[in-house]
Amino acid sequence: MFRYFRVAVLDCAAMRELFLLDPGLVFLNHGSFGACPREVLADQRRWQDEMERNPVEFLGRRSAALLRAAREALGGFVGANADDLVFVPNATTAVNIVARSLDLKPGDEVLATDHEYGACDAAWQRVCAQHGATYRRASVPLPFERGRFVRHVLAHAGPRTRLVFASHITSTTALVFPIAELCAAARARGLLTLIDGAHAPGQIDLDLDALGADFYAANLHKWVCAPKGAGFLHARAEHHARLHATVTSWGYAEGTGGHGGFDAYLGRSTLERRLQWQGTRDPSAWLAVPAAIAFHRRHLGPAVRNRSHAMATALLHRVAERTGLAPIAPDDDFAAMVPIPVETRDADALRQTLFEHHRIEVPVTAHGGRHFVRVSVAGYTTEADLLALEAALATTQ
Repeated sequence: MFRYFRVAVLDCAAMRELFLLDPGLVFLNHGSFGACPREVLADQRRWQDEMERNPVEFLGRRSAALLRAAREALGGFVGANADDLVFVPNATTAVNIVARSLDLKPGDEVLATDHEYGACDAAWQRVCAQHGATYRRASVPLPFERGRFVRHVLAHAGPRTRLVFASHITSTTALVFPIAELCAAARARGLLTLIDGAHAPGQIDLDLDALGADFYAANLHKWVCAPKGAGFLHARAEHHARLHATVTSWGYAEGTGGHGGFDAYLGRSTLERRLQWQGTRDPSAWLAVPAAIAFHRRHLGPAVRNRSHAMATALLHRVAERTGLAPIAPDDDFAAMVPIPVETRDADALRQTLFEHHRIEVPVTAHGGRHFVRVSVAGYTTEADLLALEAALATTQ
């Protein structure tokens, strides 16, 4: 029996009005690209307008200080020093920065789980192939057992393992991995850790300094509801000098002149110089991050996240009771996303049916030969939305 709490928060239907989502759409895929509130988009557009009043002054002389202020706001939200943060377009970019900066030798290994995001798997496979290294994936069996996770993953580490790569919240299976425990155990063995936190900020509480990862890659456009193109990389201070941008720009040419006296090109720290300026681009998504954090604190705090978790897991159990397909983990191993097991021979056909015939936007994922409807319950998701999906699945399963 699942009990819903009474919380003094904006109801789901009213919260949806704060977004631009199509009112005729049952939107249960916040986890892919998020959804940005009207007020945060207005803040981004304000920054764009200000930039266009004098692009040279804004980008060349003001942007460094403005981005610093945005990083300080971000640091307060994720439990990190602003000097250890740099904005990137997305978590995949951050993973690539670390992967390409790692000094791998022939025979070295990078250890990951078999629940990682496909694009990041591809990045590691390519980098390892270039260096004659091996990308090894530890199988994490389902149903998931949290207490065995760390021991199971690190059992695959060997004398040539250099780094452990794992998701904080997995993409296809929506599992919340015990990352603090993994980072501590890896550090005790002298192994670096890179955590893919694409789904974590805003969906669960973060304290990156306490978490202990050497590197943490994350998105802000998902559960923090920042504009698209807002992500970050966090690196412990002792690792700043080993990181290199995927694009070489003025931060590598300090002291050579020719940068037009634009302070934003150089920055104050090694991390900032190398990674912040990579040619001309629109920084407004990053500058709108403080507005997104303010929105999140007002409307998407712990009470709303608890409500979302309760709604999501209740749906998971209702469908499981009808289909007989058991959940892959206990409720506490999920946050606001749940993977509902389904039987289908064609995941894409099921997704298309749900969208084209029922106007439900939801992904159908696959892992280990099994399929799941991965449901995201955001602050604006209503019980009617979930009942619509439940009814649609009953006609297709």
